[in-house]
Amino acid sequence: MSDDDVTLTLTKAEALVLFEWLARTDGAESLPVEDPSEQQVLWRIEGQLEKVLVEPLRPDYAELVADARRRVNEAG
Repeated sequence: MSDDDVTLTLTKAEALVLFEWLARTDGAESLPVEDPSEQQVLWRIEGQLEKVLVEPLRPDYAELVADARRRVNEAG
């Protein structure tokens, strides 16, 4: 990791909720960006989450997202 890198830590539930939001808003072409660089960063985060999450490939994905949202709300 270089001095220019930043590491963020998310729970699995937070990562799944964030991935779902990114995928949904990107798919609807409605990412709220003011500059193309913001979209690039959001795409990069989405891609990194896609590499580590197996849940989006599971048939019960919608239920997993609902459970993750519940857990994030309870922790909030």
